[in-house]
Amino acid sequence: MKITAIDTFAVAPRWLFCRVETDAGIVGWGEPVVEGRADTVRAAVRELAELLIGRDPRTVEAHWQVMTKGGFYRGGPVLSSAVAGLDQALWDILGKSLDVPVHQLLGGAVRDRVRVYGWIGGDEPAEVADAARAQIENGLTALKMNACGRIGRLATAAELDGVVERVSQVRAAIGDGNDVAIDFHGRVGVADARRLLPVLEPLRPLFVEEPVLPEFAHRLRDIVSSSSVPIGTGERLFSRAEFLPVLEAGVTVVQPDISHAGGISEVRRIATLADTFGALLAPHCPLGPIALAASLQVAFATPNFLLQEQSIGIHYNEGSAELLDYVLDRSPFTFVDGHVERWTAAGLGIEVDEDAVRRADAVAESWHGPIWHHPDGSFAEW
Repeated sequence: MKITAIDTFAVAPRWLFCRVETDAGIVGWGEPVVEGRADTVRAAVRELAELLIGRDPRTVEAHWQVMTKGGFYRGGPVLSSAVAGLDQALWDILGKSLDVPVHQLLGGAVRDRVRVYGWIGGDEPAEVADAARAQIENGLTALKMNACGRIGRLATAAELDGVVERVSQVRAAIGDGNDVAIDFHGRVGVADARRLLPVLEPLRPLFVEEPVLPEFAHRLRDIVSSSSVPIGTGERLFSRAEFLPVLEAGVTVVQPDISHAGGISEVRRIATLADTFGALLAPHCPLGPIALAASLQVAFATPNFLLQEQSIGIHYNEGSAELLDYVLDRSPFTFVDGHVERWTAAGLGIEVDEDAVRRADAVAESWHGPIWHHPDGSFAEW
């Protein structure tokens, strides 16, 4: 079997898909994207395709090694995301060629279903209680919310109280039988993270995500030790090497993104590394159906998995396309008691609606994340 063509498709709301075709008639799909940098990643996929065309797609690990190490300059979000999408597609082809799901190739299933969670509140959360109740009524048992919108470099008393009040509203709305995780999104400084975590403890968040920016990972140990709230991070880390120091700092939850951190191959290794620290895997995935399918395949086969993010109904999709718009069969993404049941279909286990993807690519517009400023006009973290 040989790879004959590799194509990319930009689709709303902010995703990039890749299609890997073979001379055996088997097609694999992946999702290589950096949100807001889809065109840049598209160029990287085109360059990496030169290493794959004419090769046997089934030697997945050999291709991963060449794609990640074949250039003198390595790593970074653009290259690792391009590799990630191609890696997903190669695993998809391998599974289809053997007529088995990818999780079977990863050692077989260790669970029958995967717990998932959804977003509430948007980028600048305000009225969150009703949104939380709605998600629980829709069948979820876990939610995630941003702790705040724009926040000062050193938060005021009112800003700190606002975080606690919003989380309190959600806890009251969903009760103690459901879970809420809180995303600091790197907007909060080290001092404020240490002030907020102890006062959030009584509300029992499942975990607090990205309490500080990744460049302040050397301060994570101080944050972890400031309270008993579990700490998660990793959506902006792209390799095992980058996860090692945060694990050494004591984080409880690692959150690599399967479309950023080297694909199925590397996320699986990150999970194994985390397991040696007693940490749990909760992959980041506010993306499309291919990324979610790939994440779920890893989750089915990973012992230290916790729960899976998914973007159905997320605020980024409002007024645009939805995850389910690009698949022919929506049933694999049905939630049952807050879980997705394990699939047995070959490869990634989904059927991409290629006609819908091509139509979307023909009219796609570039998406860019918001640029925020503080009241004094200086840059603010989004």
